[in-house]
Amino acid sequence: MRLVLALLAALLLRATPLAAQDAPSDMAMLVADEVRLTADERLIASGNVEALYQGRRLTAREIVYDRATDRLTITGPLSLSEGSDTVVLADSAALDADLSDGILRGARIVMHEQLQLAAREMRRTDARLNELYKATVTSCRVCETGRPPLWQIRAERVVHDQDKSRLYFHNAQFRVLDTPVFYLPRLSLPDGSVKRATGFLAPSAVNSSLLGTGVRIPYFITLGESRDLTIAPFYATNSRRLELRYRQMFRRGEIEFNGAVADDDFRGKGTRGYLFATGRFDLPRDFVLRFGIEYTSDDTFLVDHDFSDKDRLQSGVSVERARRDDYARLALDHFRTLRVGEANSTLPSLAANAEYQRRLFPRRLGGEVRLSALAHGHQRNSSLSIDGPVADGYADGRDMARFTAEADWLRQWLLPAGVIASVETGVALDHFELRDIGQTADSQATEITPRAALQLRWPLQKIAANGAAHVIEPVMQVAWSGGSNPNIPNDENRVIEFDEGNLFNISRFVAPGRRERGLSAAYGASYTRVDPAGWEGRFAVGQVYRDDRLREKSGETGFTPSSGLSERSSDLLLAGQFRNQSGLVLTARGLFDDAFDVTKAEARGSWRNPRTDIGATYIWLGKDPRESRPDTISEWSIDGSYRFADHWTASGEWRFDTTDQRSIRAGAGLTYTNECVDITFSVSRRFTSSTILDPETVFGFVIGLRGFSAGTRDASYTRKCRTT
Repeated sequence: MRLVLALLAALLLRATPLAAQDAPSDMAMLVADEVRLTADERLIASGNVEALYQGRRLTAREIVYDRATDRLTITGPLSLSEGSDTVVLADSAALDADLSDGILRGARIVMHEQLQLAAREMRRTDARLNELYKATVTSCRVCETGRPPLWQIRAERVVHDQDKSRLYFHNAQFRVLDTPVFYLPRLSLPDGSVKRATGFLAPSAVNSSLLGTGVRIPYFITLGESRDLTIAPFYATNSRRLELRYRQMFRRGEIEFNGAVADDDFRGKGTRGYLFATGRFDLPRDFVLRFGIEYTSDDTFLVDHDFSDKDRLQSGVSVERARRDDYARLALDHFRTLRVGEANSTLPSLAANAEYQRRLFPRRLGGEVRLSALAHGHQRNSSLSIDGPVADGYADGRDMARFTAEADWLRQWLLPAGVIASVETGVALDHFELRDIGQTADSQATEITPRAALQLRWPLQKIAANGAAHVIEPVMQVAWSGGSNPNIPNDENRVIEFDEGNLFNISRFVAPGRRERGLSAAYGASYTRVDPAGWEGRFAVGQVYRDDRLREKSGETGFTPSSGLSERSSDLLLAGQFRNQSGLVLTARGLFDDAFDVTKAEARGSWRNPRTDIGATYIWLGKDPRESRPDTISEWSIDGSYRFADHWTASGEWRFDTTDQRSIRAGAGLTYTNECVDITFSVSRRFTSSTILDPETVFGFVIGLRGFSAGTRDASYTRKCRTT
């Protein structure tokens, strides 16, 4: 019969009567099959012994407490745990009464269910320091087969400081399959409980046809609880590089800086580098400040060193506030192009924006009133007031400023049979100021645009006998917009996308430099099926009809031919989506002209589940010089990963140009992961070349040890011991 005894402090504590204990945590609890007290004041508990004291839990085969020496003699196998993070196992032990000091023989520590420390003997001091002699440390699963772990660290002495969450090694050897690889006289590592600790991160080896053969060794430095710095030197046969990352959290914001400087042998441009930075701060009265910096020393550095594929950089600062009924934003941005054939002097390099919107809900009028004011200006570095060779009829150095004020009223009614009627009416005032525009445009213009639209929606729903839900919604809209487009450059409406999001807009232009004028009509319909088996499908169709008032003096509508909106009757818009419970999602969208030829098309498929993450995209864009696209674009892009075994994951990517029948980029990788190591081998090839870029092949190899940081445990990767 098990006995449960609440022992007095005179037995397990420092000779203070239980009645004098104020805190309940000072009371010891002992559970055992048998407990006896001898004449020489020794307490002997045997058989499934369990002792609890101040959050520490001790289990053993037998515990003997000697009151004269205030010591515990413990016969194992024993287990001593403090909380749920650290467990100490041993064959036998001699500890003081509060389990904080003593010696354990044949000891093993398991921390956070991933890191294991084994030693012939362990000395425990102040319930804080565990000092192990002739110790072995590993996070690999150790089975009773006699086989050594994949990796281990052996040391003459290991000290675990529980307060600092650090492991200190003295005269250590790093071994792979019990073969010494290198010797470390001193080594310090986190014990697995900390998320951020100063030390080396996983190194990587690279072999690049451009950079040469090299190694990257990142070093992480904590600068307190809210700051850190990562330094990553990279040395290769054709390049020397130093990467830096600085992060800091504030009480009301955060910043992050990423940069690198390099000395490359293959470009002959001396020292090169880049700097990317982001920041966000909460300001009074719900305002938010954001800033971003994107800088590179030359057009190819980011691609050469695989930091980014960006071909246009944007740096800027903004202040904005979004509330339920109002929105305000101020922004200043600087742009820089890295594209071949584009000149920064003739592209808008500096842009400023100011915007304010407010919603009102008048009781007598009903519905919603929207008031907005927008100001925008952009400037080019060029001051040329003559037309360039590739300009769209206006000067290369033109600058523009505009102001727009709008007032709109929106209201809905529910008509018989469930038809929803929506009315939108309003007026817009646009004013433009221009300079360096040459002889083909006005230097200033002002336009007033009244507008109105009536829309009818009829949502219909049916629940079938098998539980499937069918939803059909036909939509019809008639819209009118007055005024005329000013004789100014079309700077902000060069590329217009026609899709489900703007099918029922009064104007599908994105900026007030152009507006759709006159009478127009739009129709559309959508169908959705939600099946109880766990899949759903959606399909939508739509089209726009307009009168001839949209055409300008040149005979054009302002829309590009490939936009699908350049004729009186727009291209037919078709879109669909399918998804199911297994993680498969298919999405497609396309524009089709009168002959049902494709104008634009895109499709995306993805499949995500615990073992698979694969996505494929196809895009087709017809040639359109007005969108800076002299040739047709037809591309496939595939990327993803598949965990084909418990510890093996394959990954790959492929981008293929079907127009030229050539690959643009391809890559593959193989990763082995278990409870104690990550090993990744990868290869990639960039096939593209230009006057500033060369094709490149890169081989990568990364080894990372698991178990020394929080969050690295994933039970699905843990190997299992074979049982006979």
